[in-house]
Amino acid sequence: MQSPVPAAGPLRGVRVIDLTHMLAGPYATMLLADFGAEVVKIEPHQGEFIRRSGPFVSEQDAYGGYFASVNRNKSSMCMDLKSPEGREIFLKLVASSDALIENFRVGVMERLGFSFEFLREVNPRLVYGCIRGFGDPRTGRSPYVEWPAYDVIAQAMGGLMEITGEPDGQPMKTGPGLGDIFPASLLVNGVLAALVDARGTGKGRFVDVAMYDAMVSLCERLVYQHSFTGEVPTRLGNAHPFFAPFGIYHAKDGWIAIAAPSDELWETLATIMGRSDLTGDHPFARSVERTAARDEIVGLVSDWTALHTVDALKELLGGRIPFGPVQTVEQIVTDEHVAARRMVREMAHPASGARVHIAGQPVKFDTPYEAEPSAAPLLGADTDRILADLGYRPDDIRGFREKGVTR
Repeated sequence: MQSPVPAAGPLRGVRVIDLTHMLAGPYATMLLADFGAEVVKIEPHQGEFIRRSGPFVSEQDAYGGYFASVNRNKSSMCMDLKSPEGREIFLKLVASSDALIENFRVGVMERLGFSFEFLREVNPRLVYGCIRGFGDPRTGRSPYVEWPAYDVIAQAMGGLMEITGEPDGQPMKTGPGLGDIFPASLLVNGVLAALVDARGTGKGRFVDVAMYDAMVSLCERLVYQHSFTGEVPTRLGNAHPFFAPFGIYHAKDGWIAIAAPSDELWETLATIMGRSDLTGDHPFARSVERTAARDEIVGLVSDWTALHTVDALKELLGGRIPFGPVQTVEQIVTDEHVAARRMVREMAHPASGARVHIAGQPVKFDTPYEAEPSAAPLLGADTDRILADLGYRPDDIRGFREKGVTR
């Protein structure tokens, strides 16, 4: 069975069964596919929900941008797992795979007859990874174990929304789905660790990430801040609770980010601002004093940045202190850095033929192996090939389709 990605990837030879949907699970399997794993995405006959979500570039699209972005470099198999024949095919695939990833609610796989304990009997070295809102009972039973969850729920309960937004405003979720993407990234870490272990021991592991847990980990500062100080941290806008200046400042024609938390960086910034009087023996020369006078520091820096354009500030500050403009996607996709780092990738949509762009893979290796990524597959595009590779004959494959086992 051939993977759509170049064979030189560090996970070449690793086969992953993908039973995921929406964002968290598909993002995790996308990362594994980007690293060279053969990812076989199994979907029901109607396809997973985000295939039918936009945006679309043409009426000929079989899926939209949401699906395209996080399902690249995968194969697609369309199959009824509830049928006896589908069950047989699935177990054959399990026997020849290294990992399985799913993000169903608790109990779904058990009701299908595919619990981790059962699949481990079929393939003892199988690494089983899952993402759920509140974790799996195998690793610690949450009182919310039966609750469904999406990104916004995890952000709300895990503390992220409480510390995001303006001080006098409502709690605010982040723009990207961190409640999905961060758990997915953590799951990949766990799955890779378990794969290494399985190669030595011959035994797979159950790897579980709760979206709620991931948000608590992401917001780790809240826990120690509350423990050390007794405070209940809340929203500070773009300010930092411990450092100043550290945030977003207005320029004549836009916004810029400045981070000068150390005394050395402050001295550099103050000198550029023409305020050397705020260095040396001045109280503001010390980080603790600047933090205590955060509002005054923000005012001083804001008054100065407002006198200059973004380009002028880039010339004055770029390379001297941590600095960057607040950019729109139009600026991002034309940035020389993004081009040099291959962080926007072009591909042809397999249904319409349109050239579309998706975000690239940020993990780089010293020997690049990235070719043009293969587009997210059409529903069931690889079913016949995968069945043939599992040893089924053409007559068997035709029979499966006629009976509605596959599509």
